[in-house]
Amino acid sequence: MCDESNSADFHFTSLRVDVLGNSIHYIEEGAGDPVLFIHGNPTSSYIWRNIIPHVSPYARAIAVDLIGFGKSAKPDIAYGFDDSYAHLEGFIEALGLTNITLVVQDWGSGLGFHYANLHRERIKGIVFMEAMHREIDFDAMAKGDKALMRMIRSRFTSWLLLGVMNSFVKRMLPDWVQRDLGKKEMAAYLAPFPTVKSRKPIYVFPRDVPVQGKPVHISNAVANYSKWLTETPIPKLFFHADPGVLIRKTDVAWIEQKFPNLTSVDLGKGLHFLQEDYPHEIGKALADWYQALNEGEYHAL
Repeated sequence: MCDESNSADFHFTSLRVDVLGNSIHYIEEGAGDPVLFIHGNPTSSYIWRNIIPHVSPYARAIAVDLIGFGKSAKPDIAYGFDDSYAHLEGFIEALGLTNITLVVQDWGSGLGFHYANLHRERIKGIVFMEAMHREIDFDAMAKGDKALMRMIRSRFTSWLLLGVMNSFVKRMLPDWVQRDLGKKEMAAYLAPFPTVKSRKPIYVFPRDVPVQGKPVHISNAVANYSKWLTETPIPKLFFHADPGVLIRKTDVAWIEQKFPNLTSVDLGKGLHFLQEDYPHEIGKALADWYQALNEGEYHAL
């Protein structure tokens, strides 16, 4: 029986694999085809702690810490989309994963969707929430949101706000969770980033959010995987909440209309880090959907 409290504990054995000369930390539970959980900015595998126990009885549940996050290495690299993707792809290769079901959120979705588009033959299913399903419509954003976007994409203000002040972890993360995160939970999220230098992945990632076609190669990657997601019959499970942050009501309608073979789950009220507000609802629905996927013996095209 899965504990249905919002536990702050992280009862998993730490595992590591070398990727591109750097140590990548991950956890795994269960056996079978892999279900790969990919977190976003500024979290880690910790955010999946109350979801994985619902899935591990039916699959090999794996949660990775992206390079520079969680307990993974923090080398002196550029970070952002390119380095993060190279290490994620290398991680999947190192573990020899195939027939993968991706579970993604935030930058984990940008990286995961891109991987799926480039390695379609390895994908069994896709589960997503608060995801980068297409490029942000900057013109449609409210004035305050536009101002925030400009600040966190600026080299200086992103370094000041997210690096020096650590505002993403200290303020934005708890503000985008409906319930109050406890001291133990906040300590777990703060632990990987004790210094300004260690926070480089946090303040670099926002600069790579594709807005108005820039950065060009990332905008192209998002456009390509977004188009593919509207065409592929690969089974998809979509969690959303109101009002959301990345995915609003109009986005929900667009996704439900455009993405084939989609199961859509309305969680209720929520913002960005839905895993902290609805871990058991997500876990149960994911487990049920995954069992049905296995019973159908679906094979990706």
